[in-house]
Amino acid sequence: MDEQQLGWMAADRARQLAEAGGDVLAVAEAARQLAVLARKAGWHQEALSIALSAADHPDLRGAGRAGAAERGLLIQSAANTVARRGDRGGMRELTDEAAAVAEELGEKRVLLRDHGGGLSPLTVQLHRISAENYAGDPLAALAAARTISLKALPSVERRFRALGDIAITYDRLGRRSDCVRTLLAAEHCAPDETHTRPATKSLISSLLVSAPTSTELRGLAARSGVPL
Repeated sequence: MDEQQLGWMAADRARQLAEAGGDVLAVAEAARQLAVLARKAGWHQEALSIALSAADHPDLRGAGRAGAAERGLLIQSAANTVARRGDRGGMRELTDEAAAVAEELGEKRVLLRDHGGGLSPLTVQLHRISAENYAGDPLAALAAARTISLKALPSVERRFRALGDIAITYDRLGRRSDCVRTLLAAEHCAPDETHTRPATKSLISSLLVSAPTSTELRGLAARSGVPL
């Protein structure tokens, strides 16, 4: 819904309930969500502090494989925050740290009940695409994307997000036709998400005004409720 205040309210309630129940993984996941919201609000230092403090909490380190997976996700969140500050070196250092956690856990993804995906070497590589884009290196993002098999991703949501990140990569590289083709693939994968996700609609809108449009792009815009 792209409502920051509702997000803060929900994440804070989740944190309070998790702490009251003594659920280590839920506390860590609530912290990750708070870090995401802080990052979206532009509070990068706060987002970084929330994520890394939760990742280093001794209770999480004692929570076995699931705790390690959640720790990797928190480190990824910190990497995304650093990427938005344009710090490529810091982003890559943190992403490599998350990748090391995933490698130690093995190729099989560690599922987390309170998280839609989990952690594996594949999901860390998926994260690299968006992180490199945010850090300002779309060529590195494209290189990361080329190592991923969409069929190997664990869910429709993950495949959609990968396609969305790849579309952004093509847009930043000026490869307009590849960008539109990838957006259409994302729509085929998850039409409702494509038509309603703010970031995707924003990309469609920018494509409409940046150059002559195709029938396919105009159709996608119409289906997504983007003004032509």
